[in-house]
Amino acid sequence: MTDAGPDSGWFESVPPDDLEAARKAIENGSTETPKDWPTKAVEADFAEDQEEYYDRLHEATIYATRGAVQERERSDDQQLKHSIRAMDDAERVANELAERAVEWAGSLFDDVGSGVEGARAIAAREPESEVERRAVSLAARAADLDDERAELAATIGRIAPAVAPNLTEMAGPELAARLIALAGGLESLAKKPSGTVQVLGAEDALFAHLSGRAPSPKHGIIYTHEFVRGTRPADRGSAARALAGKLTLAARADHYAGERRAQLHDDLRERMATIRARADEEAGSDRDGDGAASEGEADDE
Repeated sequence: MTDAGPDSGWFESVPPDDLEAARKAIENGSTETPKDWPTKAVEADFAEDQEEYYDRLHEATIYATRGAVQERERSDDQQLKHSIRAMDDAERVANELAERAVEWAGSLFDDVGSGVEGARAIAAREPESEVERRAVSLAARAADLDDERAELAATIGRIAPAVAPNLTEMAGPELAARLIALAGGLESLAKKPSGTVQVLGAEDALFAHLSGRAPSPKHGIIYTHEFVRGTRPADRGSAARALAGKLTLAARADHYAGERRAQLHDDLRERMATIRARADEEAGSDRDGDGAASEGEADDE
C-alpha cells in the first residue's frame, strides 16, 4: 500500500516485473483500512485476475524477505559472530593438527617440542625425505592456522568496540563477541533477560538441571570474565548475577542508543567491590573470633 491516496494500492506505482520497486512499495506503503486489493489490482491492469495478483504479491514478498535476510547477515554484529566462530574453529583445528604433526615428527626427528609452538619448530626444519616433507608441511599448516586465529582475534578487537561499545568495554572484545554469537545477534542479546544472559553457553548444564539430573548452573560463558573467575567460589553466584545484569543493560544501550554509558561501568565496579568485600569482612570476623578464643584459653591456663 502506498501513500498516494486512500484508495491507492502498493502495486499502482510498480512497473511490471520490477521486484525491487515492489519490495519498496510493500515495505514503505501504508493504509488506514483494508481494501479489496486483488480487485483493485485487476482494475489497475496490474494483474489479469486475482490469482495472478496473489502470484505477484507472493513473488514480491519472497524477494523482500530474501533481501532482509541478506541485509541482516551482512550486518556488523553478524560479522562479529562469524569471526568469533571462525577463530574458535581455527584454534581447535590448529591444536589438533599440531598434536598430529608433533606425534609424527617425534618419530622422525630428535628434540621435538609440543603443541603449536612445537609445530612451528618442526615447520622451520629442512626435510630430507618425502615423509619428512609431509610432516613438516602438516606442522606448517598448524602454524598457519594459529596465525589466522591471531589475525581473527585482532579483527574482533577492532570490530567489537564499533558494534557494541558498552558491551565490549565491560566484557572485552572476545567475550562480547561470544555473547553476541550465542544469542544470535546484538538485538537478540539486548532482548534477553539477564537470567538468560547469565547462563549463555551453559545450555547442556541447564537442560540437565531442568530434567532433574543436575543443580542449576550459576554461570555460562561469563565465567571467563575476571569478575566471576576471580571471585571466591562462595560469591561467584552473586558476581555472575551482577555481571549478567550489567551486560544485559550494556547490550541494550548498544542496540537501542549506540552510546557509551559510563554509569553502567561505574555501577558494576561498585557492585563487584561490595561483593568482594564480603570475603575481607568474613576473614576479619574469623580473625577476631580466633583472637577471642586464644584469650579465653590463656585465661583458663
